[in-house]
Amino acid sequence: MNQLFREISTLTTEKNNPATRDIDTLSTRDILLKINDEDAKVAGAVREEIENITVAVDKIAEAFKNGGRLIYAGAGTSGRLGIVDASECPPTYGTPPEMVQAIIAGGTPAIFQAQEGAEDSRELAAKELDILKVSEKDIVCGIAASGRTPFVIGALEEAKKRGAYTILVSTNSRENLLKSDAGKFADTLICPQVGPEVIAGSTRMKSGTAQKLVLNMLTTGAMIRIGKTYGNVMVDLQLTNEKLKERAKAILMNLADADYETAEETLKQTNGNVKTALVMLLTGADLATAEELLKDSGGLIKEVLKKVE
Repeated sequence: MNQLFREISTLTTEKNNPATRDIDTLSTRDILLKINDEDAKVAGAVREEIENITVAVDKIAEAFKNGGRLIYAGAGTSGRLGIVDASECPPTYGTPPEMVQAIIAGGTPAIFQAQEGAEDSRELAAKELDILKVSEKDIVCGIAASGRTPFVIGALEEAKKRGAYTILVSTNSRENLLKSDAGKFADTLICPQVGPEVIAGSTRMKSGTAQKLVLNMLTTGAMIRIGKTYGNVMVDLQLTNEKLKERAKAILMNLADADYETAEETLKQTNGNVKTALVMLLTGADLATAEELLKDSGGLIKEVLKKVE
């Protein structure tokens, strides 16, 4: 029997879901209810992994503080989810594009169309990490529903060789992963058990949803830890369009009790830096002092406020 066949046959996501065996005989409404019933299980499965996600978030935040990067590696749906998460960090948190990056098996064309066979090469992933000059300062996070995708394993293996901390997000069982190369090369395993898919093997569904929830937690948690929010408000957003410019003014008005004109003028003084503008308004400091206060407080506004009380 083929080794790959044996590996796949043990995956929960490949099994037939007894709750949806008759899905092709149902009305459209009942099909959707079945899908929704299965989706409702995903958040609970992710919650069971909070302890492991916590470890990963703290490692990522520590890497960011030390000038390191988070690099996602995946194939197919998993790779695209990594690209989505990475691409949304700069406009949301004002981070440089290189701080959170993603590589996908098959390169840019695979974002839009499946590149068959690309996921089967460990060597291609190793080359990608070499191009990025991954080092011990970085975090490499593999994303693979099965946990056995060669491209992802290759990325984790190369990352370990380079001294980087490694994470794997998978919906395979921890027991299976610990017996595999994934267990060998991943420092932290995050394995939400979502059960069989609505359509057997269609891991873009519950598995993809679970992965998206975890990635949201990884970057959002790490960004909060390094001071990219004040309370639950984004204060390092980039003002790249008119909507974001107006959102920035609203943030200053709400958090600093400023009027529209004052918010607009303060943003002009800071060249659109919302965090610095907020510190100026909350403390009465001038631009240079506000910048210095933020630098001395590691970018954390609440630490600034403690110092000036």
